[in-house]
Amino acid sequence: MLKRFYLLAAVVGTIIPWLFFAGFFSAEGINIPSFVSSLFVNGAAGGFSADVLISIVVFLVWSYTDAKQHGLKRWWLVLPACFAVGLSLALPLYLYLREDGG
Repeated sequence: MLKRFYLLAAVVGTIIPWLFFAGFFSAEGINIPSFVSSLFVNGAAGGFSADVLISIVVFLVWSYTDAKQHGLKRWWLVLPACFAVGLSLALPLYLYLREDGG
């Protein structure tokens, strides 16, 4: 049951952020400096972005350690997930892999 939930969460966690990213990239083009500066455009956005970025670092350290303890060979999949989408994909993907014995 949890395995299906994690898979669904990974799919939703990919689609929703990319709806926002697609809007940005269609308006601004593939402009990474503009994208990064937009993350910190005001205090609210900056605080939220800092929170998520710190959470990603903590998640990567924890999941790497946890994967070694549980012998998960496909841990590395969370790296492109973090960079291509974010924690909303990487976290449920890792939990799915963990349930799957990944």
